[in-house]
Amino acid sequence: MRIYDIIDKKRHSLPLTKEEIDFFVSGYMNDSVADYQASALLMAICINGMNEEETLNLTNAMLRSGSEIDLSCFGDLSVDKHSTGGVGDKTTLIVAPIVAALGLKVAKMSGRGLGFTGGTIDKLESLGKLSTTLSQAKFLNQVDRIGVCVIGQSEGLAPADKKLYALRDVTATVESIPLIASSIMSKKLASGAKSIVLDIKVGNGAFMKDLESGISLANAMIKIGRGFGRNVRCVISNMNIPLGYAVGNSVEVYEAIQILSGRGEKRLREIALALASNMVSMGLGVDTQKANQLVDEAITSGRALIKLKEWVIAQGGDVKYINTPELLLRAKHKDEYVAKESGYISKIDAKGVGIASMLLGAGRVKKTDKIDHLAGIILEKSYGDYVEKGQVIATLYSKDKSFFPGCKSILTNSLSYSQEKPREEALILDTIL
Repeated sequence: MRIYDIIDKKRHSLPLTKEEIDFFVSGYMNDSVADYQASALLMAICINGMNEEETLNLTNAMLRSGSEIDLSCFGDLSVDKHSTGGVGDKTTLIVAPIVAALGLKVAKMSGRGLGFTGGTIDKLESLGKLSTTLSQAKFLNQVDRIGVCVIGQSEGLAPADKKLYALRDVTATVESIPLIASSIMSKKLASGAKSIVLDIKVGNGAFMKDLESGISLANAMIKIGRGFGRNVRCVISNMNIPLGYAVGNSVEVYEAIQILSGRGEKRLREIALALASNMVSMGLGVDTQKANQLVDEAITSGRALIKLKEWVIAQGGDVKYINTPELLLRAKHKDEYVAKESGYISKIDAKGVGIASMLLGAGRVKKTDKIDHLAGIILEKSYGDYVEKGQVIATLYSKDKSFFPGCKSILTNSLSYSQEKPREEALILDTIL
């Protein structure tokens, strides 16, 4: 078997066998397949696609390239949730304590932010000396004791995906549904949960730009899950508008605490409760109506907020930030961005707001960049709101006030105004079971 022949076969849009896919993945991991050869095959896959069996075999090859976490001791109670990335997406901080308060087990590995999309690990590290690096034994023990633990992604889980993704990122081969589906699912399957809820973002602030491609990705991942005996549901949500009013790290934790306290922005509350309800429905085997009731009760009773405190304490964080969340809004410098004209906000570009937050220090251009956990943006007004010229639209936070002009320039280009109230955009576009 030669990698040349495998590349040529896919270039002619022919399906690859399991043995050929295994040969490619193992060869790339042991360096017998060179970067330029892997790049050629990835580009051929991007152009010509993969069928269902090929996608399943690619997922399997990446999954088997490393270790797997065994959550079988938790049975059907083990649940996971994954978002394809968005601006202002702090749903893990809300969903995990809700479902754990209802007796489910959330053993989750999350990533750091890169570019204009944030990462759960960075947000958690806003809470004092909270550790996101635990041994597998301590990780599982915490899940057993309190129902939830979230740590950084293990180097040992699906290492082939990590190596291939780094190559895709620099060869314009990221946007391929078979490659995206196998990348996400290889990590989710390695993490061990019986049931997985996927939040697929579509819009200008997401990788998937339209509903059609979001549905195609959802179907691909559900089929992969079925092939491995896992339950998968996909919620497809709108990422044309930032999710919630906070974009950054500590500012997003602040907003998550508001939701768990029964307050907060309605769109963020809607998606967080929908994700939690789907996890509860799958994990406890109840219908959607009953799951919705349980989720609502976990918040109104205060059990979800108590579970958040237990989670933070267990990982060495400081609950003073939960008891007094205003401490999360203590950046060295603060400024305001005001409306340039009067009218309804008819566009608030999610990607633009994400980039503006990144320029304040809240995000990374490279993985090695250090971030300012206290930097970020709180939107005082958003899509559909009426503003007068000069009225505050956003409060900006940063350790360096020289970052404010660049941030404001990006925000100006990200906003449009209208004299007519724009139509409301749906947040949840579809749910695929």
